[in-house]
Amino acid sequence: MRYPPQVLEEIRARLPVSAVVGKRVRLKKAGREWRGLSPFNAEKTPSFYVNDQKQFYHCFSSGKHGDIFTFLMETEGLSFPEAVERLAGEAGVALPKPSREDRAEEIKRKSLHDVMELAAEFFESSLQGRFGAKARDYLAGRRLSRETQGRFRIGYAPPDRFALRDHLASKDVAIDMMVEAGLLVTGDDVKVPYDRFRDRIMFPICDMRGRVVAFGGRAMSADVPAKYLNSPDTPLFNKGRLLYNHHLARQPAHDKGTVIAVEGYVDVISLSVAGFPNAVAPLGTALTEDQLALLWRMAEEPILCFDGDKAGRRAAYRALDIALPNLTAGKSLRFAILPEGQDPDDLARDGGAQAVERVLASARPLVDVLWGREVEAGPLDTPERRAGLEQRLRESLALIRDETLKRYYREEIESRISALSPEPRGGRFNRQGGGSRRDRKGPAPMSPGARMSVSPLLARSPLFTGTTAETPREAMILCTFLVHPELLHDHVETLAELDIEGRASQMLRSLLLDGAAAGHPTDAAVMQARLERAGLTQAAERLMALVRPGDRWMLEPHADPLRLEDALRQAITLHRRARTLHSELRAAERALAEEDNEANLAWLREVQNQLSSVEGAEADLDNGVVHRDH
Repeated sequence: MRYPPQVLEEIRARLPVSAVVGKRVRLKKAGREWRGLSPFNAEKTPSFYVNDQKQFYHCFSSGKHGDIFTFLMETEGLSFPEAVERLAGEAGVALPKPSREDRAEEIKRKSLHDVMELAAEFFESSLQGRFGAKARDYLAGRRLSRETQGRFRIGYAPPDRFALRDHLASKDVAIDMMVEAGLLVTGDDVKVPYDRFRDRIMFPICDMRGRVVAFGGRAMSADVPAKYLNSPDTPLFNKGRLLYNHHLARQPAHDKGTVIAVEGYVDVISLSVAGFPNAVAPLGTALTEDQLALLWRMAEEPILCFDGDKAGRRAAYRALDIALPNLTAGKSLRFAILPEGQDPDDLARDGGAQAVERVLASARPLVDVLWGREVEAGPLDTPERRAGLEQRLRESLALIRDETLKRYYREEIESRISALSPEPRGGRFNRQGGGSRRDRKGPAPMSPGARMSVSPLLARSPLFTGTTAETPREAMILCTFLVHPELLHDHVETLAELDIEGRASQMLRSLLLDGAAAGHPTDAAVMQARLERAGLTQAAERLMALVRPGDRWMLEPHADPLRLEDALRQAITLHRRARTLHSELRAAERALAEEDNEANLAWLREVQNQLSSVEGAEADLDNGVVHRDH
């Protein structure tokens, strides 16, 4: 929802930063400021300062800085609207009433939430009823006590095709609401809608507020096509944008300073019972960029804990490909690979908290997993094979967009490659100097000046060069916000979470977000002045020059607001979809290289087709065709 700057400013005025921060950090007066130990890093000497007059906090140990809204977002993992709503309640500030369209959408969503809550209660009751005996025995065998079942609201879907449908109908829930909530199966070939979940143990999936938005169901019968079945995407649920147990894990994750991501629902529950309530799981899919962003909001270095089998290693490698383009200083991943044949549930039940602690303590940094993946790809006993290793690693490192971080990764990988090659007594041959010899302190194999023979096509590839030039679509999105900063009111969170590649775009986005957080006037003249003060005028002009001719109408000061909003929404949707598909394409290529089978080939072709569709939709936008169904 849109929050006018004056409302945010009134909340700030009524709530001193020290009052909000003081609930979590013990502060002592230090002149005109307050001082305390950092809530973000363990430290003995206070480096965290709060200034009520300037309405901000600053942490010198972590470099984090912000106002009362960002403090709640950083320390509790709240979204911006959640932080605003909570602080408005504490300050006694009435938030603006939503528009008619917003109210209609909220009523619809509230109704769907009510339907999902009724369904959850029905499944819980069924687990304890006469049909739930087999499911209760199964849960007891997994050592999930009655108390644990209640905490995670585990339930059971009876085998009857219409059990849930008839129950909800008795509560005056319409069939179309059940269908929209994803609880019934319907279609042209289905005459009578029937329950999606039957004879399954049910795990409710909640949003960040703890509201049930979907279900995961484990089949009790061995002869069903899918052992696990999730709700389909609905107005409440997108499986790639949520994490199982996020609502219960985010506070423990902030308290412990880390979050553990595992593969299954029972893994999460078993870890929580063993004393690790900061555990979450993707929802039956490979980790997505949106889920990775959620993990990084919970902790700077999440631990991905995968099963100790081939599938677990593949999951780790796919997560690696998702993470590489998004790494920044201070944000990375660690990988805890379990012993062969074990999953986190086995480990927690058989070995208890100590066994889990040992595995987590031995979690490997991302660079080790990257190196291990490429080294395991085949023998390295010839120069050609070692050259292949170097090229694969170079392509992977090119995905890292942060140039400083990329340099450190390159130096680390160079040293490891140097240690691989056998060296004659006189030292290794210098590849740049023909037959001259050098010692270990000479140019490393992956030094920027090293010459490699590559095709012209590969030489121009962003994967090889590591270029971070802005795309026309990215330029159009950023420049639209620069020319029309009033749009930030509705899109500030979207802009903050958007996957921005170009360096100039990143700097301009920071300028826009800082202005929105500070409540600066949304005026083009003010924006121009801020650009000049920040020394970003030329960067903005270069970005505007990249905007395609067909999109330049969006940079007109008096562009039609409705058409502008629609075009911007379309561009953001395409941008997100393209970035996700490119990441999935890399994962599909890796999977096909590891296992050349029909399933992986079909996956690759499907992603390629989807990318073509996105490119076609973008071409339509360039030609002025707007599809309202995107």
